[in-house]
Amino acid sequence: MNKLKLLCLLLVVFVTFSCEEKKPVDRMNDEQLRAYADELAHQFIITDGHVDLPFRLKVKNFKVEREYMSIPVSVSEKDGDFDFERAKKGGLDAPFMSIYIPSSYQLQPDNGKALADSMINMINGITEQLPDKFARANTPAEVEANFKAGKISLPMGMENGAPIGDDLKNIRYFYDRGIRYITLTHGKDNQICDSSYDTTRTWNGLSPFGKQVVEEMNRVGIMVDISHISDSTFYQVMKLSKAPCIASHSSCRYYTPGFIRNMSDDMIKALGAHDGVIQINFGSTFLDSTVRASNEINRKKLRALLEEKKLNESDSLAKPLIEEFKKQNPSLYADVEVVADHVDHVVKLVGINHVGIGSDFDGVGDSLPTGLKDVSQYPNLIYALLKRGYTADDIEKICYKNVWRVWNKVEEVAKSGK
Repeated sequence: MNKLKLLCLLLVVFVTFSCEEKKPVDRMNDEQLRAYADELAHQFIITDGHVDLPFRLKVKNFKVEREYMSIPVSVSEKDGDFDFERAKKGGLDAPFMSIYIPSSYQLQPDNGKALADSMINMINGITEQLPDKFARANTPAEVEANFKAGKISLPMGMENGAPIGDDLKNIRYFYDRGIRYITLTHGKDNQICDSSYDTTRTWNGLSPFGKQVVEEMNRVGIMVDISHISDSTFYQVMKLSKAPCIASHSSCRYYTPGFIRNMSDDMIKALGAHDGVIQINFGSTFLDSTVRASNEINRKKLRALLEEKKLNESDSLAKPLIEEFKKQNPSLYADVEVVADHVDHVVKLVGINHVGIGSDFDGVGDSLPTGLKDVSQYPNLIYALLKRGYTADDIEKICYKNVWRVWNKVEEVAKSGK
């Protein structure tokens, strides 16, 4: 056989193999496409930028003392949006556990540091008590090792930088405790920066101390999370940070005009130009302005009704009244296709390399969209994206590779000392 014939034969084999590997999605029926989506969900690592399990467990009075340890995050449970069985069913491998510090804790003498420590201890306790199911992970490589071992990794991010206090050494402290991103603030301006939810505009962006915080996070190797911060804070972070940043759980303001908690097109472009990633929030109010407006009207009606009856939401006498009101005035929900719309929008603006998943499971209450009600349903989003022409390579980037690029780059910047 001459060289030309051999080359042609190898080319035929390569093309045939490639076609088999990529799978002809356009020739699949609906059932086959759903099966393929489920296959990809389990073939690829899925990382979710924001799951509020720790605070949900904290509210349930989770005990962190080893001798009294109980594990409320059971293998299978009905409460909340996350447990081991549902996560496995959905293909979830690395949910970032949100160490959430409510804004009220900014008024505490320790700025919420003890609360943060208690929730970090809680996550450590889960991995210690269920080591065959859960594992800590401080790097992408550790997540990959856990994935191969069939374990769900529990990396951590701290939502609200208030516990840093006024001491930059606390950034290294939280890094050493396993925190790999910090959301600079939450619902109120803090000592670091202004919040998107607060109209006070204490600093008109970053405080002088906040600028030092961003620099120290770069130096230590903690990802800067720009979810929750004001627009002016965002643009200052983009200029200051030497490493790419994430929005761990934000969506596109294009679909929710006036809701500045989401990111504008210009902000998404700036984040992309800085090689960052926006991880799409699943909350219906983050996804659809019509849903948001309708549900806000219902909330105001219910509030007025309770005030008329001189009741608080937590009062036992209010419970049947609230249930009846919800029957008569049902909440609206977005659906999984709207989440795919947000992914599409980011891709059209800045390309496939700058979008990921940041559900906010256990953090947005009952506002989750149809088709994405808990951690078992990630394959539904993959199915929606496949229908729109996304390839397996695209799905892999959305599931984890885009976030991995940022995470690794942040570590690289820290190690370089630049």
